[in-house]
Amino acid sequence: MEKYNLTVVHEFILMGITSRPELQAPLFRLFLIIYLVTVLDNLGMIILTKVDQSLQTPMYFFLRHLAITDLGYSTVVGPKMLINFVVDQNTISYYLCATQLAFFLVFIACELFLLYDHSVAICNPLLYTVIMSQRLCHILVVVPYLYSTFVSLLVTIKIFTLRFCDYNVISHFYCDSLPLLPLLCSNTHEIEVIILILAAFNLLSSLLIILVSYLLILITTLRMKSAEGRRKAFSTCGSHLTVVIVFYGTLIFMYVQPKSSHYFDTDKLASIFYTIIIPMLNPLIYSLRNKDVKHAIQSTWKKICTVFS
Repeated sequence: MEKYNLTVVHEFILMGITSRPELQAPLFRLFLIIYLVTVLDNLGMIILTKVDQSLQTPMYFFLRHLAITDLGYSTVVGPKMLINFVVDQNTISYYLCATQLAFFLVFIACELFLLYDHSVAICNPLLYTVIMSQRLCHILVVVPYLYSTFVSLLVTIKIFTLRFCDYNVISHFYCDSLPLLPLLCSNTHEIEVIILILAAFNLLSSLLIILVSYLLILITTLRMKSAEGRRKAFSTCGSHLTVVIVFYGTLIFMYVQPKSSHYFDTDKLASIFYTIIIPMLNPLIYSLRNKDVKHAIQSTWKKICTVFS
């Protein structure tokens, strides 16, 4: 009953990934390396697809914004998570917690629809180049940003206009909607339904379109006469689909399940994949294995060497 003794909450305590002292140092080093690789990969892709003329196509335009969202939500979560490994008690202020939740939802929701745009661009690259004007490309990016901002504000405002109890310990390593709900003293049924409906719609609709896109790629690949061409296509699509399945699988596990099924230890494990691992893998899988990107990196590196020499 002490949990329901109403007071004004000024800050929250983040429990972090683990409370075992012997794991703090090795996990800190591991996640620091992952975060630095994530920043380097995604920032490199943003710059490369902006400055290299050979990458000025719709597919790489969407890849640039995919890198922006990856860099966005990994940075919203990563630094605060790393701090938790080196301090005794990781606190976050009330307003900073709301800000972290809002920006995380903007970037993660936007990524779902940018993955869809990118998948369609992969499916029909020649047709996509013909029909996609620069204006249409910008519209297909701006609309997901606006929609994800609406979703973010709706969920964040709904949660932070409700009353919190004096129990302020969040059983997670960042401020997310589901771990915040048990701390509310108000009736949470409405916000739980909103989160479930939005998550189910966003995840399942975008996943269905992506799977249909890759099914069309599979059909086209099976019609190829070249065995080497089929092998390369299956290798590329297989790695893409693996990342998509892990990304969507962990998100669906986290958000599209009844409240009674949540165990925050397993939720934290699932969250590590889509907040820390996937943003590092996306540029490696979608971009850096591509021969056009490799050529652009080599060309840009030669130009840099020429300038400095």
